[in-house]
Amino acid sequence: MKISPKHVTYILIILIIAVGALSIASAYTGTGFSHDIPSSKYYDMSSSDILSKYKDTNCHVEEKATCTKVVDGDTIYLDNGKKVRFVGVNTPERGVEGYITSKNFVQKLCLNKKVGLDIDDSKHSDKYGRTLAVVIVDGKNVNEMLLKEGLAEIMYMPPSEFYPYDWANSNTHVADTHSSSSSHTPKSTESTTSSSSASYVGNANSGKFHESYCSSVSKMSEGNKVFFSSRDDAVNQGYVPCKICNP
Repeated sequence: MKISPKHVTYILIILIIAVGALSIASAYTGTGFSHDIPSSKYYDMSSSDILSKYKDTNCHVEEKATCTKVVDGDTIYLDNGKKVRFVGVNTPERGVEGYITSKNFVQKLCLNKKVGLDIDDSKHSDKYGRTLAVVIVDGKNVNEMLLKEGLAEIMYMPPSEFYPYDWANSNTHVADTHSSSSSHTPKSTESTTSSSSASYVGNANSGKFHESYCSSVSKMSEGNKVFFSSRDDAVNQGYVPCKICNP
Protein backbone atom coordinates (compact mmCIF):
# COMPACT_ATOMS: atom_id res chain seq x y z
CA MET A 1 0.00 0.00 0.00
CA LYS A 2 1.33 3.38 -0.97
CA ILE A 3 1.36 5.90 1.89
CA SER A 4 0.30 9.34 0.75
CA PRO A 5 1.21 12.64 2.48
CA LYS A 6 -2.40 12.75 3.67
CA HIS A 7 -1.96 9.43 5.47
CA VAL A 8 1.26 10.65 7.07
CA THR A 9 -0.59 13.71 8.39
CA TYR A 10 -3.31 11.54 9.92
CA ILE A 11 -0.71 9.29 11.58
CA LEU A 12 1.10 12.30 13.05
CA ILE A 13 -2.15 13.70 14.46
CA ILE A 14 -2.96 10.35 16.07
CA LEU A 15 0.51 10.15 17.60
CA ILE A 16 0.25 13.67 19.01
CA ILE A 17 -3.12 12.89 20.59
CA ALA A 18 -1.77 9.64 22.05
CA VAL A 19 1.28 11.36 23.55
CA GLY A 20 -0.92 14.09 25.03
CA ALA A 21 -3.24 11.53 26.60
CA LEU A 22 -0.27 9.67 28.06
CA SER A 23 1.12 12.89 29.53
CA ILE A 24 -2.19 13.68 31.21
CA ALA A 25 -2.45 10.15 32.58
CA SER A 26 1.02 10.33 34.06
CA ALA A 27 0.79 13.95 35.29
CA TYR A 28 2.63 14.71 38.51
CA THR A 29 0.25 14.61 41.47
CA GLY A 30 2.71 15.11 44.33
CA THR A 31 1.43 13.52 47.53
CA GLY A 32 -2.02 13.22 45.99
CA PHE A 33 -3.49 15.71 48.46
CA SER A 34 -6.84 17.08 47.36
CA HIS A 35 -9.84 18.88 48.84
CA ASP A 36 -13.38 19.62 47.71
CA ILE A 37 -13.64 23.27 48.75
CA PRO A 38 -15.34 25.14 45.87
CA SER A 39 -13.82 28.33 44.46
CA SER A 40 -17.19 30.00 45.00
CA LYS A 41 -16.50 30.03 48.76
CA TYR A 42 -14.11 32.94 48.30
CA TYR A 43 -15.64 34.50 45.20
CA ASP A 44 -17.43 37.32 47.02
CA MET A 45 -14.74 37.77 49.68
CA SER A 46 -12.11 40.48 49.38
CA SER A 47 -8.56 39.95 50.54
CA SER A 48 -9.40 42.20 53.50
CA ASP A 49 -12.32 39.93 54.43
CA ILE A 50 -9.99 36.94 54.51
CA LEU A 51 -7.14 38.68 56.33
CA SER A 52 -9.48 40.02 59.02
CA LYS A 53 -10.15 36.46 60.19
CA TYR A 54 -6.54 36.00 61.31
CA LYS A 55 -4.26 37.47 63.94
CA ASP A 56 -0.93 39.07 63.13
CA THR A 57 1.87 36.55 62.82
CA ASN A 58 4.93 36.40 65.05
CA CYS A 59 7.04 35.68 61.96
CA HIS A 60 9.32 38.51 60.90
CA VAL A 61 9.49 40.10 57.46
CA GLU A 62 13.08 39.80 56.27
CA GLU A 63 12.49 41.15 52.77
CA LYS A 64 9.66 42.44 50.59
CA ALA A 65 8.84 42.13 46.89
CA THR A 66 5.83 42.16 44.57
CA CYS A 67 4.19 38.89 43.58
CA THR A 68 4.10 38.70 39.78
CA LYS A 69 2.81 35.17 39.29
CA VAL A 70 1.01 32.48 41.25
CA VAL A 71 2.01 29.03 39.99
CA ASP A 72 -0.25 27.13 42.37
CA GLY A 73 -1.33 27.32 45.99
CA ASP A 74 2.17 26.94 47.40
CA THR A 75 4.48 28.56 44.83
CA ILE A 76 4.76 32.18 43.70
CA TYR A 77 7.18 34.30 41.67
CA LEU A 78 8.40 37.73 42.76
CA ASP A 79 9.62 40.77 40.86
CA ASN A 80 13.06 40.40 42.45
CA GLY A 81 13.54 37.16 40.50
CA LYS A 82 12.85 34.79 43.38
CA LYS A 83 10.65 31.73 43.12
CA VAL A 84 9.13 31.12 46.54
CA ARG A 85 7.88 27.81 47.93
CA PHE A 86 5.58 28.24 50.94
CA VAL A 87 7.43 26.37 53.68
CA GLY A 88 5.65 23.69 55.70
CA VAL A 89 2.59 23.38 53.46
CA ASN A 90 1.51 21.50 50.33
CA THR A 91 -1.45 22.27 48.08
CA PRO A 92 -3.04 20.17 45.30
CA GLU A 93 -1.02 19.87 42.10
CA ARG A 94 -2.36 20.83 38.67
CA GLY A 95 -5.05 18.39 37.59
CA VAL A 96 -5.87 17.35 41.17
CA GLU A 97 -9.17 18.35 42.81
CA GLY A 98 -8.75 21.55 44.79
CA TYR A 99 -5.89 22.93 42.68
CA ILE A 100 -7.93 25.85 41.30
CA THR A 101 -9.42 26.87 44.65
CA SER A 102 -6.06 26.90 46.45
CA LYS A 103 -4.40 28.79 43.61
CA ASN A 104 -7.19 31.37 43.38
CA PHE A 105 -7.03 31.90 47.15
CA VAL A 106 -3.33 32.77 46.96
CA GLN A 107 -3.91 34.94 43.89
CA LYS A 108 -6.52 36.96 45.76
CA LEU A 109 -4.11 37.59 48.64
CA CYS A 110 -0.80 37.95 46.82
CA LEU A 111 -0.94 38.61 43.07
CA ASN A 112 0.37 42.07 42.09
CA LYS A 113 0.77 42.93 45.77
CA LYS A 114 3.82 43.50 47.91
CA VAL A 115 4.40 40.50 50.15
CA GLY A 116 6.87 39.86 52.94
CA LEU A 117 9.09 36.82 53.38
CA ASP A 118 10.38 35.17 56.52
CA ILE A 119 12.98 32.87 54.97
CA ASP A 120 13.69 29.52 56.59
CA ASP A 121 17.02 29.97 58.39
CA SER A 122 17.55 26.22 58.64
CA LYS A 123 17.06 25.52 54.94
CA HIS A 124 16.95 28.51 52.61
CA SER A 125 15.92 26.71 49.41
CA ASP A 126 14.64 23.41 48.03
CA LYS A 127 16.18 21.16 45.39
CA TYR A 128 14.52 23.21 42.65
CA GLY A 129 16.19 26.42 43.81
CA ARG A 130 12.97 27.91 45.21
CA THR A 131 13.26 30.04 48.34
CA LEU A 132 11.57 28.37 51.32
CA ALA A 133 9.66 30.95 53.33
CA VAL A 134 6.59 32.03 55.20
CA VAL A 135 4.70 34.47 52.98
CA ILE A 136 3.31 37.43 54.90
CA VAL A 137 0.55 39.76 53.70
CA ASP A 138 -0.49 42.73 55.84
CA GLY A 139 1.14 41.09 58.85
CA LYS A 140 -0.69 37.78 58.38
CA ASN A 141 0.84 34.35 57.72
CA VAL A 142 -0.53 33.03 54.41
CA ASN A 143 0.97 29.56 55.02
CA GLU A 144 -1.11 29.37 58.20
CA MET A 145 -4.25 30.53 56.39
CA LEU A 146 -3.91 27.79 53.76
CA LEU A 147 -3.75 25.13 56.47
CA LYS A 148 -6.60 26.48 58.58
CA GLU A 149 -8.82 26.98 55.54
CA GLY A 150 -8.24 23.34 54.53
CA LEU A 151 -6.61 24.42 51.26
CA ALA A 152 -3.27 22.78 52.09
CA GLU A 153 -1.83 19.92 54.07
CA ILE A 154 1.10 20.01 56.47
CA MET A 155 4.37 19.05 54.81
CA TYR A 156 6.98 19.21 57.54
CA MET A 157 10.44 18.52 56.12
CA PRO A 158 13.17 19.01 58.76
CA PRO A 159 15.53 20.67 59.14
CA SER A 160 13.25 23.69 59.22
CA GLU A 161 13.03 26.79 61.33
CA PHE A 162 9.25 26.56 61.21
CA TYR A 163 6.91 24.00 62.77
CA PRO A 164 3.71 24.04 60.67
CA TYR A 165 1.77 21.98 63.20
CA ASP A 166 1.54 25.22 65.20
CA TRP A 167 -0.44 26.77 62.34
CA ALA A 168 -2.89 23.93 61.89
CA ASN A 169 -6.22 22.99 63.42
CA SER A 170 -7.75 19.63 64.29
CA ASN A 171 -8.98 19.07 60.73
CA THR A 172 -5.70 19.79 58.94
CA HIS A 173 -4.37 16.97 56.80
CA VAL A 174 -0.76 15.84 57.22
CA ALA A 175 1.31 14.72 54.23
CA ASP A 176 2.95 11.31 54.32
CA THR A 177 6.47 12.27 53.31
CA HIS A 178 8.08 8.96 54.38
CA SER A 179 10.90 11.05 55.80
CA SER A 180 13.28 9.44 58.26
CA SER A 181 15.35 12.57 58.81
CA SER A 182 13.29 13.57 61.82
CA SER A 183 14.68 10.57 63.70
CA HIS A 184 18.05 12.31 63.72
CA THR A 185 16.70 15.54 65.17
CA PRO A 186 17.78 16.31 68.76
CA LYS A 187 14.94 15.92 71.23
CA SER A 188 13.67 18.72 73.43
CA THR A 189 13.76 16.42 76.46
CA GLU A 190 17.56 16.68 76.41
CA SER A 191 17.48 20.15 77.92
CA THR A 192 20.00 20.48 80.73
CA THR A 193 18.89 23.69 82.39
CA SER A 194 15.88 25.92 82.97
CA SER A 195 14.85 28.79 80.73
CA SER A 196 15.57 31.35 83.45
CA SER A 197 19.27 30.40 83.73
CA ALA A 198 19.88 29.47 80.09
CA SER A 199 22.54 31.28 78.09
CA TYR A 200 21.78 29.33 74.91
CA VAL A 201 18.55 28.16 73.31
CA GLY A 202 18.34 25.22 70.92
CA ASN A 203 15.66 24.38 68.37
CA ALA A 204 14.68 20.71 68.63
CA ASN A 205 13.48 20.73 65.01
CA SER A 206 16.38 22.45 63.27
CA GLY A 207 19.12 21.07 65.51
CA LYS A 208 20.66 24.56 65.88
CA PHE A 209 21.41 26.51 69.04
CA HIS A 210 21.39 30.28 69.52
CA GLU A 211 22.33 33.04 71.89
CA SER A 212 19.28 33.77 74.03
CA TYR A 213 18.91 37.19 72.39
CA CYS A 214 19.04 35.87 68.80
CA SER A 215 16.12 36.90 66.59
CA SER A 216 15.53 33.25 65.69
CA VAL A 217 14.64 32.44 69.31
CA SER A 218 11.55 34.66 69.20
CA LYS A 219 10.33 32.75 66.13
CA MET A 220 10.50 29.33 67.77
CA SER A 221 7.54 27.45 69.09
CA GLU A 222 7.83 27.18 72.88
CA GLY A 223 7.54 23.42 72.60
CA ASN A 224 10.65 23.27 70.42
CA LYS A 225 12.96 25.28 72.67
CA VAL A 226 15.82 23.47 74.41
CA PHE A 227 17.81 25.38 77.03
CA PHE A 228 21.55 25.06 77.70
CA SER A 229 23.75 26.64 80.34
CA SER A 230 26.90 26.40 78.21
CA ARG A 231 28.00 26.24 74.60
CA ASP A 232 29.77 22.91 75.20
CA ASP A 233 26.57 21.43 76.57
CA ALA A 234 24.71 22.28 73.35
CA VAL A 235 27.51 20.99 71.10
CA ASN A 236 27.85 17.76 73.08
CA GLN A 237 24.15 17.06 72.55
CA GLY A 238 24.48 17.35 68.79
CA TYR A 239 23.34 20.91 68.19
CA VAL A 240 25.15 23.19 65.72
CA PRO A 241 25.71 26.96 66.05
CA CYS A 242 23.34 29.43 64.43
CA LYS A 243 24.93 31.36 61.56
CA ILE A 244 23.16 34.58 62.55
CA CYS A 245 24.32 35.06 66.14
CA ASN A 246 27.37 32.73 65.99
CA PRO A 247 27.16 31.50 69.59
